Amino acid sequence: MNRSIENASDRSITPVTPVTPVAPSASGSDFLQLNPQEAPAGGLSDWLARRLRDAIADGSLPVGSRLPATRVLAGELRVSRGVVTEAYQRLTEDGHVAGRGRGGTVVVAPVAVSVASAVAPAPVVPAAGSGDPAGAVFAVTPPGADVFDALRAAPARIDLSPGVPDLAAFPRTAWLRAERAVLKGLSASGLGYGDPRGALELRRAVANWLARNRGIRVDAGEVLITSGTAQGLGLLAQVLRDDGIRAMAVEDPGSLGARHHLRDRQLETPPVAVDAEGVRVDELRATGARAVLLTPAHQFPTGVVLGGVRRRELMRWAGEGGLIVEDDYDAEHRYDRPPVPALRSVLAERVCYAGSVSKLLAPALRVGWMLAPPKYRDALVKAKRFADLGNAVLPQLVLARLMESGEMERHLRLLRRRHRQRRDAMTAAIGEHLPGAVVHGAAAGLHLVITFESAEFADTGLAGAALGRGVKVQPLSWHRQRPGHPGLVLGYAATPPGGIAEGVATLSEVLSEVVPGVRPRGR
Repeated sequence: MNRSIENASDRSITPVTPVTPVAPSASGSDFLQLNPQEAPAGGLSDWLARRLRDAIADGSLPVGSRLPATRVLAGELRVSRGVVTEAYQRLTEDGHVAGRGRGGTVVVAPVAVSVASAVAPAPVVPAAGSGDPAGAVFAVTPPGADVFDALRAAPARIDLSPGVPDLAAFPRTAWLRAERAVLKGLSASGLGYGDPRGALELRRAVANWLARNRGIRVDAGEVLITSGTAQGLGLLAQVLRDDGIRAMAVEDPGSLGARHHLRDRQLETPPVAVDAEGVRVDELRATGARAVLLTPAHQFPTGVVLGGVRRRELMRWAGEGGLIVEDDYDAEHRYDRPPVPALRSVLAERVCYAGSVSKLLAPALRVGWMLAPPKYRDALVKAKRFADLGNAVLPQLVLARLMESGEMERHLRLLRRRHRQRRDAMTAAIGEHLPGAVVHGAAAGLHLVITFESAEFADTGLAGAALGRGVKVQPLSWHRQRPGHPGLVLGYAATPPGGIAEGVATLSEVLSEVVPGVRPRGR
């Protein structure tokens, strides 16, 4: 049938070319240009889940992206809503997306892509000094104070860095609920400057938490809230220098980051060997240091627990005038062994205890605490006051509410289940792909260590080559002051099992290139 339009300029009727009738619109979505006709028969959910994984992996759906509502996407694709719900559920179980209630379904973690499926082969790390950012991270020996900033900024498909919990599990809903409750009940005066020691509500909550979970009986007045353990360690180093202490002995191997903080405050860090029973107290005595930094419940990075005989020897050393700085950084995360009492619970007068929520909730909160012996308590409060006048009050009040409500314990139980599964995935992958590696410290914590005791090579070269292939790890030698077997420190808590398996398999391939004669397994 002919149609016509009226020309506004001369009011004449102009014929128009006949229009072909339009066919019904085909199914499909502008979202990722999804076309269900590409799916194999009977495999719509598999196809959709695969397309979403590919989009997360290649950056089309970065972390924070919101997926369409299941009803909306099902309507656009002209498929049943169950098809879309099933695909979303598969990505949720893998840890790549999470439901946010009215906020929809959001991408929360990247997908580990196999090396073989990459668009182009990943580059091998060039020699140090070539200007390549991956190689530059591991080129400096010993590593400088900014090395962790550089490593965090380096892009990678799979991040096996230690020291980070499952951040996708952060209790956002509980945090928002607690935040609303805090703001509803907060007076106007509560928005003013706070106590430099920390909000009383949080100091009470920390005291109760430590009593319940670490066997430490302490009054809220003894708790100092800090911006993480790192700030507490820096403040303590400043106070100790003012008291005439010029050295704090450290475990070897031991945390490179902790050494950086101590040296920044002009404290020497003489190394003390760690063996299967923990720190060697005889070596500690030989250093002549009046203070020592320890991780007795889960030694970083080896994972050993300070044995009973060593504890008694250490107590005698402290009783003779030594100061123990106890970094209880991840003692709550244990899987195959009973809890270990904190040193602070048995020798309060000679132990300065430090903890934080970085391994319980998230490092981004920057909330920690310190329990100092009476001799240093007032000086630490003074140092904190002049550092920043105290932590931000609102996050302290929210955290206190979570701790006192039982939400933190519930969250810890969830993390333990997830972390155990990921620990098991990593040990299984190491057994399959790196059968010559010796595994240390797998019974607790957020990381484990592997050493290669039958080969001699630079583990920084292995870590650099792995980063060139998209896998981020830390070389064990970073955390040593004296020579030792090459190895890697591998975090498993923040990476889903599939990414862990792919990362370890890639390490096996890289190892065969770095160390001639080593053949990868399971590929």
